[in-house]
Amino acid sequence: MKEKTAIVSVINDLATDQRVNRTCLTLVKMGYRVILVGRELPQSLPLAPRPYETLRMKLLFIQGPAFYIEFQIRLFFFLLNNKANLLFSNDLDTLLPNFVISKIQNISLIYDSHELFCEVPELISNPAKRKIWKNMERHILPQIEHIITVNGSIADIYSREYHKRIWVVRNIPQTKNINNTSTRESLHLPTDKKILILQGAGINMDRGAEELVEAMQWIENAVLLIVGSGDVLGRLKIMVQDLAIEERVIITGKVPYEKLAHFTALADLGFSLDKDTNLNYRYSLPNKLFDYIQAAVPVVVSNLVEVAHIVNHYDIGVVLSNHDPKTIAHTVNKALNDESTIGRWKNNLAVARQELIWEREEEKLMECIGSAAKSS
Repeated sequence: MKEKTAIVSVINDLATDQRVNRTCLTLVKMGYRVILVGRELPQSLPLAPRPYETLRMKLLFIQGPAFYIEFQIRLFFFLLNNKANLLFSNDLDTLLPNFVISKIQNISLIYDSHELFCEVPELISNPAKRKIWKNMERHILPQIEHIITVNGSIADIYSREYHKRIWVVRNIPQTKNINNTSTRESLHLPTDKKILILQGAGINMDRGAEELVEAMQWIENAVLLIVGSGDVLGRLKIMVQDLAIEERVIITGKVPYEKLAHFTALADLGFSLDKDTNLNYRYSLPNKLFDYIQAAVPVVVSNLVEVAHIVNHYDIGVVLSNHDPKTIAHTVNKALNDESTIGRWKNNLAVARQELIWEREEEKLMECIGSAAKSS
């Protein structure tokens, strides 16, 4: 039987995108030869070996309109010159080349929307740019039969707007052996304090990082570990210096996903503090929440629809009423000093960890892929 090929497109540098990696692994499991296409940045981490092909394009432009135009053109010609049986587009910024090639070559296309793309703060603050992306979405999505997104709230929005069936595949990580971790000493973490962690590839504006850092002035006997990347890290470092809390906050920057899992497993509390400032954040369901659950780490989260539902349903942490730094500090101190509550959360995490597993989510992804394959 002739080997099937799937080309998966994403605009990032591939290094830390675990959702896309899981998609590729599922396609491999289903018998596809997989080519994952993204881009390479000056600060990109090296890629660990994977059981599929990867291509990171080096572009002349790193950001702005010129970057987007160059990326669309380069991706279009790559797809045109590489025969595939299935195209898998991740987010709106890879969709146009994939859609055009799928029509030219009569190839099945799956679109995976990781968020409400047109509601992100960067586009809400730039109406002209948002109009371009929204017009593209309105033109293309009604013509696509296989659309995936990350939670039920976003699926409902797309379904109402475009009258389509939307598959929901949540960002649940693959099951890990949480006992296979580094020690605090090996990661240069204090052994006599509680460890709080805020992690992620999008530590940006309106995600509560500034308030959490400010709260560290009043949080007792704990150190905050910020692991990841985002546009407020520079601001956070200045805040740490200005507040003279260098011994209470450690900012590592971006680390490989495998090392991140070791940091997570050593934490006492994990944080997800996105604010309800736009629809994209309101209905978000961040990867980090499931990473904390898989690592059996109780959580402190903001009161967003999808996040609060999971935390309250499983009783695995606390939902904040607001983002006031003193409220955060009081909540954290109360939790850390209440061993019975922490114990209950940890017991409940054992249940959540067994139910919220990738193996269950993968079934829905495989259903969508199988349906797309039949339509080609």
